[in-house]
Amino acid sequence: MGETITTLNTLELLAIPALPLIAALAAGLFGWALKETLTHWITCLAVIAAAALSIDIFVQVLDGASFYGNFWTWMLSDGFIVPIGMMIDPLTAIMMITVTIVSACVHIYTIGYMHGDPGYSRFFSYISAFTFSMLVLVMGNNFFTLFFGWEAVGLFSYLLIGFWFKREPANYAALKAFIVNRVGDFGFLIGVLATWYYFGTVDYHQVFAAVSSFVLEGHTLNFLGWEMDAITFICLALFIGAMGKSGQVPLHVWLPDSMEGPTPISALIHAATMVTAGVFMVARLSPMFEFSETALAAVTLVGALTAWMCATIGLVQNDIKRVIAYSTCSQLGYMFVACGVSAYSAGIFHLMTHAYFKSLLFLAAGSVIHAVLAEQDIRKMGQLRKYMPITYVTMLIAALALSGIPPFAGFWSKDLIIEAAMVRDMGWVSDVAYYALLSGVVMTAFYTFRMFFLTFHNTDRVPAETKAHVHESPKVITVPLMILAIGAFGSGMWGVYALDITNPEVINGFFGNALFVMDAHNPLMELEHEPHHAFYLSMPFWMAIGGIGLAFVFYFKESAMPAKLASTFSGVHAFLLNKWYWDELYEKIFLRPAQCLGTFFWQKADLAIIDKGMIHGGIVDSVLAGAAKLRRMQTGMVYHYAYGMVIGVFGLLTWLMLKA
Repeated sequence: MGETITTLNTLELLAIPALPLIAALAAGLFGWALKETLTHWITCLAVIAAAALSIDIFVQVLDGASFYGNFWTWMLSDGFIVPIGMMIDPLTAIMMITVTIVSACVHIYTIGYMHGDPGYSRFFSYISAFTFSMLVLVMGNNFFTLFFGWEAVGLFSYLLIGFWFKREPANYAALKAFIVNRVGDFGFLIGVLATWYYFGTVDYHQVFAAVSSFVLEGHTLNFLGWEMDAITFICLALFIGAMGKSGQVPLHVWLPDSMEGPTPISALIHAATMVTAGVFMVARLSPMFEFSETALAAVTLVGALTAWMCATIGLVQNDIKRVIAYSTCSQLGYMFVACGVSAYSAGIFHLMTHAYFKSLLFLAAGSVIHAVLAEQDIRKMGQLRKYMPITYVTMLIAALALSGIPPFAGFWSKDLIIEAAMVRDMGWVSDVAYYALLSGVVMTAFYTFRMFFLTFHNTDRVPAETKAHVHESPKVITVPLMILAIGAFGSGMWGVYALDITNPEVINGFFGNALFVMDAHNPLMELEHEPHHAFYLSMPFWMAIGGIGLAFVFYFKESAMPAKLASTFSGVHAFLLNKWYWDELYEKIFLRPAQCLGTFFWQKADLAIIDKGMIHGGIVDSVLAGAAKLRRMQTGMVYHYAYGMVIGVFGLLTWLMLKA
């Protein structure tokens, strides 16, 4: 990976994650004594300061600065050493500014959205701690620091999804997210421990430097009767963690249900923090994944299936936040396909642009929900553009960016991934990925503008009692929308023309040596850009236009066609509306058998053996009977106790005489 020049200020680096952590502790420990105003000033200023410092670090990295070093030792046991350190390179820098800018906008937005909530200080504490956790995850220089941040964002996502803990659906969704992520994290932990076992270290640089010779030595292991390359096993185990954290099939079921949390955290989880951790991890570990064709194929196929399947589900959802949530799952699939076809820079590029337009979509949806008195069903909206012009324009920008319409951000990054899948030679794997992503473009544009037209156009279906309260959101909500709209519009062009992220003439473009791609794998080297995309020749562009046009025909004006199609293809409609019946499948395969097993042990082991056999008529009853007899000896009479002492002394003397 080359030598690292530590030219960045250490205190500045430490301050970036420290500021949100200090703010989280202040709001969490002393929120009861602080007024709402003081709470949000502390947390918002801390995250804004972290964003400003991240931008400064990013500018320095653009000039060639970097950092790799350890601050102190976290764990030490014989030869097992885990330091606390940082690795700052272009990949880290772009993640830092993405996380902190989006988080700062969400913090400001939260002031208006959560005003008056009983858990106001607690919510600010959680989202600041969430930001700290993600910064630790992306800034760390070893696998255990990565794992710490990985688990911390999981913890705070659980707390935030279940923030309104008095609501049963919120508790169910939080528990579901926690359990599903534990499945993925188990695989991730195995991958981390296997890395330490084979390489003897958890330091990124040391592991990456040793991978090539490790593969040449031909290390293998036997797993469940399969002879497998050790590097493939490690990468697949790590990718299982990414599947859970980033909502990939079949560990995607928690992500849409996370909508039970307040809208600001939906934006934070789905845009710039938790769900992107898996994509970042695969990109960061590109020096390992590049040596396993099997792992790359698995990443590509899982990403393609998720992108396509979740797009089909999004076609028929009626909850405004769930439409956007399934879109997140789908777009994460695009990012994983990019990593699987070795176009890591394209995947991270889409991660960055997606963070802006997806957080904008969620926050705009929150503005709508705020205006219509917490209603989330788009079938009960319509004509809201008359009342909410700022929300309308910003959501339109986000919808165009998500659909991939030039010059908005999504066009530059998403189309690049599709092109990379097209030119990458992985046999049928890349073919499947290409057609899955291409068909996903039509569905993405359709469900995005279906949501948009039903919300802001179509007929006015807002109940009369609600309409009196509909109005544009306050500036504390609309200003973050306008800031994110700038990113949703311009981040794509900025990445292509200013950062040179995807220049095929420069390996990995802006990212340089932060990403590793074998020459034989690099699809971006095969692409000819004029200067980036000739959009009038782009198949994804015309498919996106087709999807928007179809949504226009179906939903711009009142139309009976969607209802007729749903009735004609009722089985397909029900299948998609019920999310491919994944929840029902898991209930039959896992939940019911586990419940039956628990009931069996409760009745046969706990009640029959322990309670009846050991307690009633067993050990406990024997103890009770013995205690009852001993209790009779406690008469309270002094002469009885004196008599007992005399007998005791006589017995002791007799034993001593016989022993002598």
